[in-house]
Amino acid sequence: MFGIHDLGLFVISGLLLNMAPGPDSLLIVSRSASQGWRAGSAAALGIGSGTLVHIFAAALGLSALLSTSAMAFSIMKYIGAAYLIYMGSKLLLNRSATPAINQPASTLTYKNVFLQGLFCNLLNPKVAIFFLAFVPQFISAQSPSKTLAFILLGCIFNANGMVWCHFLALSSAKISHHIQLNSSFTCWINKAIGALFVSFGIKLVNHN
Repeated sequence: MFGIHDLGLFVISGLLLNMAPGPDSLLIVSRSASQGWRAGSAAALGIGSGTLVHIFAAALGLSALLSTSAMAFSIMKYIGAAYLIYMGSKLLLNRSATPAINQPASTLTYKNVFLQGLFCNLLNPKVAIFFLAFVPQFISAQSPSKTLAFILLGCIFNANGMVWCHFLALSSAKISHHIQLNSSFTCWINKAIGALFVSFGIKLVNHN
């Protein structure tokens, strides 16, 4: 259909790629552990929405622009890196008795969690470049509609990602529900995740 080939391999590869740890996974785990699975799910939906934007942007050529325009890529890269560093710094510098990652759900609405997930994914230009590099490998040169094939494969990849992200949200919430962490340990986890976010941001800036 639409000139797509090796669909099974694409599904398996996409699932494995979605399972690779990164800023998106850390955000889901942190929100689920602190506010429950609904917050983790909100973060996952935000991430999925960002992925959809990347898919359609790639299909319409924005990713091609990012891959050929050094300035456009740099702008997106620095905005994304700044956002990750900002999120990480908030976790690292938080001095409240209850760490930001472990605050009650009322302190961070699901809408805000959704937006965190959206911008965490949307402001990462590597996601756009990934789709441009990975998806076309499974589209035949003789495809009657490469754009539709690209969008279909992108949506399949995103569906895979949503399954994994919601599993991550549910499992993280369940584990945190059964393991009551003391304030000093949760503070340590809070700062460790903050440091990881900052490191991802710095890595994004330094990556050529």
